[in-house]
Amino acid sequence: MRDDTQGMDRRDFLKTAAVAAGSAALPRSVAAGEPAIRAEVDAFLKDYVAKWLPLETAASEASWAASTDVSEAHVAAQVAASQAVNAVAGAPEVIEKVTRFLAAGADLTDLQVRQLEKVRLRAAEAPGTLPDVVKARVEAEARQAAAQDGFVFTVKKPDGAVEHPSANRIDQVLLNSNDLDERLAYWKASKEIGAPLRDGILKLRDLRNQVARGLGFSDFFALQVADYGMTVDEMLALCDRILADVKPLYIQLHTWAKHRLAKRYGVDPPDGKIPAHWLSNRWGQSWPGFVEGIDMDAPFQGKSKEFIVEQAERFYVSLGFPKLPPSFWTKSDLYPADPASGRKKNSHASAWHVDLDQDVRSLMSVEPDNQWFDTAHHELGHIYYYLAYSTPQVPHLLREGANRAFHEGVGDLIGLAAGQRPYLKQAGLLSPQAEAAPAVKFLLASALEGAAIVFLPWAAGVMTRFERDFYAGDVADDALNASWWARVGEYQGIAPPEDRPETLCDPATKTHVNDDPAQYYDYAVGTVLKFQLHDHVAREILKQDPRDCNYHGNEKVGAFLRDILKLGATRDWNEVLREATGEGLTARPLVAYFEPLMAWLEAENQGKPAGWPE
Repeated sequence: MRDDTQGMDRRDFLKTAAVAAGSAALPRSVAAGEPAIRAEVDAFLKDYVAKWLPLETAASEASWAASTDVSEAHVAAQVAASQAVNAVAGAPEVIEKVTRFLAAGADLTDLQVRQLEKVRLRAAEAPGTLPDVVKARVEAEARQAAAQDGFVFTVKKPDGAVEHPSANRIDQVLLNSNDLDERLAYWKASKEIGAPLRDGILKLRDLRNQVARGLGFSDFFALQVADYGMTVDEMLALCDRILADVKPLYIQLHTWAKHRLAKRYGVDPPDGKIPAHWLSNRWGQSWPGFVEGIDMDAPFQGKSKEFIVEQAERFYVSLGFPKLPPSFWTKSDLYPADPASGRKKNSHASAWHVDLDQDVRSLMSVEPDNQWFDTAHHELGHIYYYLAYSTPQVPHLLREGANRAFHEGVGDLIGLAAGQRPYLKQAGLLSPQAEAAPAVKFLLASALEGAAIVFLPWAAGVMTRFERDFYAGDVADDALNASWWARVGEYQGIAPPEDRPETLCDPATKTHVNDDPAQYYDYAVGTVLKFQLHDHVAREILKQDPRDCNYHGNEKVGAFLRDILKLGATRDWNEVLREATGEGLTARPLVAYFEPLMAWLEAENQGKPAGWPE
């Protein structure tokens, strides 16, 4: 992202490319005194991967084709491939055996239990005990993805002309335009995509819940949270703690921003919530372009699109990581589709681990600007994570992050490192104006943009609470927009510029609601994790200020990261984090990072009413 803000949101686009099965070479005989069931489990896992992995790879290839070249033929192939892999992953005999094996957990090794739990969660996505429901879900998700990826935005100009802007074009208008009428037109156009997706997301909710309940989960949201080894209540409590930690700073940012924007647009500041079309992001999840005197895009003028991704690779190589495999460059889809070609592609940045080995790819639409510079560093973080755990020491089933948030946290960590002034200066990408700017301005920009303070009320609040309530049945079918905007108002202090009728579906305008559902808390946890890892790297390895440091060229930093990445999901994520940083997940480093900004904002906002009516 960086929507996510181009892909902060920027993680695996399709879950099927990230969840894989299999194991490395497994013992064929029972050691003296070893429970006999261990050999039975080993044989089961070996047989499972032999059947499942080739089909999963084929399904990932089909999904890639459907995402990079939207067509009816590719969608049909995606459906067929997904159905084939689901027939193996969710087979009734797989469910029966996994249930029996896990009941004997005390007699199994930790590595066996972890692999079996991954098989169980994968089976719960497509239980063979509900074949008609699984088939209907696959078809519905493919249709929803095709409708989303093939949608054409439309803007009607005051002179009667009609424009069909790309997502990048809409983002540029919202970033740069000072004309509130123009902003409103493009903002409304960005929401048109929700209406044709409305019926599909309601159908998908019901189908997803049915498959989750087939293996005993209360709903689809609970199934996704189970990947953390947590209950829904525990995840919500974790998100609430994160929100409480950052709320004082967010309120100060909100107060500062609405007065700054009112001045920019030549209007009075609102008493409470900020109108959504005032903001420089379609969902208000990031607020770039607000800080005057820092033009981060200027150094990229004249640079090629290719330079952006190549520079990101150079960053990783300087830390001791290998160059990307040649196939990454030949198989990835990194740049905007040529409009003359007629080809349509998904506009959201993502990273793909197609075969759970060396076939790694990225889907982006890179332009030479600072946002895509950040996004490219983030997406390559996923790619290098894939490569680090694709070794014989890590069973295929456990070739994923310590938890899903670890993938986001690592990508965001490198995005944060790529935005530090010492690195940008070394790379020749820091303008003299930006170099001379006060440090607090960079903190302000960091808090507003990407995955930082402004992002957390969106990720831990709006998206997490809406999707939890949506799948739990607490959002009425005829109140999707009302429920959505109630949460946007509560957590972000943002209001729609005009009434949003229920014929529309603003939540479905966010790609994750359609194709990466019930997992957005990953980004919130990943944001906290990012600052925790960054604080350790800066203070304990680099011995530098976390707000002004440079990872580039330091192989000790690379070794620290590789020690985390190479484990995949073979260890408990809490243990991995404690061993790496000395403490469990905490927002303390994040809050400390922005302490100077908090003092500055309080002085700037003195005498102005803070917050918004609840």
